[in-house]
Amino acid sequence: MPRGGREIFPRYRLVGYAGLTGAKTLGRLGTGPLDSRVVELEKRAKPYATGRQILPVLEVITTIVQRSAGRDGKYRVRITDDQIGTYHKAARERKALLLLNLQPGRSEFLPEAKAYEKWLKLPDVGVALDPEWAMDAGQVPGRAYGHTTGAELSQTARYLAGLVQKHDLPEKAMVYHQVAASVIRKESGLKDHDGVVLIKSVDGLGPPASKINTYRVVNKTTPKFVHAGFKLFFTEDRRGGGRLMSPKEVLALRPRPEYVMYE
Repeated sequence: MPRGGREIFPRYRLVGYAGLTGAKTLGRLGTGPLDSRVVELEKRAKPYATGRQILPVLEVITTIVQRSAGRDGKYRVRITDDQIGTYHKAARERKALLLLNLQPGRSEFLPEAKAYEKWLKLPDVGVALDPEWAMDAGQVPGRAYGHTTGAELSQTARYLAGLVQKHDLPEKAMVYHQVAASVIRKESGLKDHDGVVLIKSVDGLGPPASKINTYRVVNKTTPKFVHAGFKLFFTEDRRGGGRLMSPKEVLALRPRPEYVMYE
C-alpha cells in the first residue's frame, strides 16, 4: 500500500476524487491544477478517518465512453500513457492510490483492463469499472443505459488476482460503480479472489433522502465479501435545491462506507 502494509482493510478508509484534468464535466479532477486538487482532497478526507487511516485515491477516467463509434466501432477512447504517468506521479508523491476508471462502451471490461497492464503491475494502481457505460451490440452511449453481470466483473477480478500473484503485489483494489439496481445483473456470479479487494460504489444521484434510498436498495444484492462504497457529486447532488451530504451523514450509512468518492 502507498502508506504501508499489504492489505487495504480494515486499516484504511479510501477517500478520493474522480475525473480527468481539463474535463470539468467528468469530475473534480477536471477543475484546476492537479496538485491543488490532491491537496484539497487530503483536507476533505480528514473527517472520514474515525478510527482508520485515510488512503487518498485518484480515480482517473482512462477509458472514456464516446457518442461516436470510432475506427474500431467500440464507442470509447483511451488516454495516453503520458497522461496516466502524470496522475501516477502525483499519486505517488502524495502516497495515494491510483484507480483507472473504465467506461467500456461496446468494448468489455477485461480487454480494457488488460490494455493497462503496464500500470496494473505496479503496487499502487487498481481499477474502477463503470457498467452504466457498458453497451450491448446496437446500443449507443447516452441513448441507452449500460449494464454488466457478476460473472463479467469476476473475469476482471480474476485477471487482477493473477497479476498480484505473478508480481507479488500488495492487495489490489477493484471498484465497481452501481447507479441503479439494473446496472448489475446476476451479481451472485461475482466471486471472491485472493489478493483483490472488491468494492461496490453506490452512485445514486440527488438529495440525501434519494441517495440513501438508492444505497439501501442497491446493497440488497451485495455479496458479503464486497466492501461498501458511496459516491457524492458536487454538481448533480446539488441540483433542484439538493445539497452535498456531510462526512458525518455518509459515515452514518449502514453498511458504513469504506470507500468514498467525490465527482
